[in-house]
Amino acid sequence: MSARPIRSEIDELTALARPVAAVADLDPLVERIGDARFVLIGEASHGTSDFYRWRAELTKRLIVERGFGFVAVEGDWPDCFEVNCWLKNHSRSGGDHAREVLRRFERWPTWMWANDEVADFIDWLRNHNGRQGSQIGFYGLDVYSLWESIDRILRYLHDQHSDAVASAGQALACFEPYGQDPQQYAWSTRFVPEGCESAVIDLLSDIRSRAPAGLGSEADFDALQNAEVLAGAERYYRTMIRGDRESWNIRDCHMADTLDRLIAHHGPASKAIVWEHNTHVGDARATDMAAAGMVNVGQLVRERHAADGVVLVGFSSYEGSVIAAPRWGAPLRRMPVPSAPPDSHEALLHEVRPGATDPLLLVFPDRRDAGWLAARRGHRAIGVVYDPGRDSHGNWVPTVIGGRYDALLHIDRSEALHPLSPAPEIRGREEETYPWAV
Repeated sequence: MSARPIRSEIDELTALARPVAAVADLDPLVERIGDARFVLIGEASHGTSDFYRWRAELTKRLIVERGFGFVAVEGDWPDCFEVNCWLKNHSRSGGDHAREVLRRFERWPTWMWANDEVADFIDWLRNHNGRQGSQIGFYGLDVYSLWESIDRILRYLHDQHSDAVASAGQALACFEPYGQDPQQYAWSTRFVPEGCESAVIDLLSDIRSRAPAGLGSEADFDALQNAEVLAGAERYYRTMIRGDRESWNIRDCHMADTLDRLIAHHGPASKAIVWEHNTHVGDARATDMAAAGMVNVGQLVRERHAADGVVLVGFSSYEGSVIAAPRWGAPLRRMPVPSAPPDSHEALLHEVRPGATDPLLLVFPDRRDAGWLAARRGHRAIGVVYDPGRDSHGNWVPTVIGGRYDALLHIDRSEALHPLSPAPEIRGREEETYPWAV
């Protein structure tokens, strides 16, 4: 990382940064996005209210003013698809308010999506769909929902293709000995490396062969995507036990592939907004991830869709509070976020308007090969597991900020997210193979 903040970089930031006191102050970013087809919006933690609220406000403007057709998030496909159905007023399990739907999220960490900030946005989106007669969707990109996806596939085949239930039953039977515990399945593949791979591939091939040509219905697409999740999850759990970086790449490639399938499903004029952690959204080539042989969603979308227009938006904060857990599967806590160290991007941003309460918006120029935009400094990344006392150990990603994003929204003092329920977490997500745990 670079040395302490230097005057020339602070002057550069002062000229570039604009205070954001109201939603209208996002105008320069909306103008920068223009006709881009893909906008990926990050967060520096999964537990910060400011990131979620400003991300939602930007998303609303993109839907209303720029014609974006769906939001894809770092969440499980089955849970998010229930939200999607509710938004479009054809959910099997409805309710009058988004909070009723979001409380059904069961996989740890539930607070990522079952929180007041997301509920407010989902309520807005349902009302928008109703007023405009539109079908703006909400989908999950992640790979974790192995058992939930099998269950969805079985239900779909029972209703639509009863002759194919047997192939799904074979896949289910292969996983049943592990009691819906992905860790047990992962450990078992040390002795039988192929695991349930062949049964999953057979099921995926069967469902693909039955998928209708063209755009198809949401129900058909849901079944196909659950089969893709099942295949991705099986491969992810089979590789994660080796403790290398391959499982990270499997997960991010799955999320980028899911985004491509969503774009194809919505048609050639469709436009996508992605909500994920900075570590997935910001281009990996501008961090130390590249040297470790890792890719991420932001890099893959830039590589695949540069001609369609891709804008990556990051978030940062100097200090504040956050919702996180002290260990995997533990109950959530409201934790302090200490002041950023002097050799970080956040420390430089703090010097621009110290003591100011409004966020700062920085929309980067086309040329980014000098000064602050080209300097490699630490950039904070808080995962679902966090220890404020060890913030300086593993929570700072060496980053060339101008290569990682196209714009940045900085919150000098951030506030913790507001979960819908403070109840203890029960069902745990597996520990990531990357130390930032995002």
